[in-house]
Amino acid sequence: MESYLITSIIAATLAAGTPLIIVALGELVTEKAGVLNLGAEGMMSVGAVTAFAVGFSGASPLVSVLAGMVAGCAMSLIFGFLTLTMMANQVASGLALAIFGVGLSAFMGRPFEAAPLPAIAPIPVPVLADIPFIGPAFFNQQSLVYFSWLLMAAVIWFLYRSRWGLVLRAVGESPSAAHSVGYRVILLRYMAVAFGGAMAGIGGAFLSVYYTPLWNEGMVAGRGWIALALVVFATWRPLRVVVGAYLFGGVMILQLFVQGIGVNINVPAQLLSSLPYMATIVVLVLISRNVQTIRLNAPFSLGQPFRPDA
Repeated sequence: MESYLITSIIAATLAAGTPLIIVALGELVTEKAGVLNLGAEGMMSVGAVTAFAVGFSGASPLVSVLAGMVAGCAMSLIFGFLTLTMMANQVASGLALAIFGVGLSAFMGRPFEAAPLPAIAPIPVPVLADIPFIGPAFFNQQSLVYFSWLLMAAVIWFLYRSRWGLVLRAVGESPSAAHSVGYRVILLRYMAVAFGGAMAGIGGAFLSVYYTPLWNEGMVAGRGWIALALVVFATWRPLRVVVGAYLFGGVMILQLFVQGIGVNINVPAQLLSSLPYMATIVVLVLISRNVQTIRLNAPFSLGQPFRPDA
């Protein structure tokens, strides 16, 4: 029984961390290009409600996720137009996108409040799912959990093993130098922003189609902001993003298990629910004390506008 409980906690932690991994990796690629998009919460919300609406109409989970991805990408391109073409302030535009996206999703989702979708069964990996203890936890998951692992590997390969990953990082470090040797900085930044928005849409779709599966206003519940914080926590390194996401997911699941099994502790439920966010703040404070590490890994031109010479 104890072994089953531990396996269940691990499996639930992996699922809880999955949307954070997907969204944070998308934001990491965006920031590596020198663009700071703070609108992850809004993009996730619009992706979530769009995916749910498409799924509710009878479409398959794959089509629903693709719809959420397109919705998140479209939201990010609004941000891209404002900041990359119109040269608006990236911080202000990102915050506006987050607020707009949350409000828009609440409006769009009114007809679907608390209407459930069919639960999606996990997909066991042959042979690996039969490994005692770790098999059911790691290899009997929903498809997007496996996708998050593939995405991590793809992002690591792209950023550190491919030519275009090197170009993208060069754009984030010195856009003027990249422009001077013939690279189209604005186009590359648009592509990075679109990728980040697409990943935010997939992260939102996972919540409304796979993880819950239903739509409720505010169901993203700050995960977009946590994903943004994870990029800093990870000092812009993909593998650390995954560790941070599972740390947050683990704290979230543990407090739910504590409440679910009825452990008699004199702590308000609201305080237990806030533990994942408090843990994230504590970790960020500890990380932020090492300013040299952050400066070493942060893209040098992050948040700075760039206008090509006429």
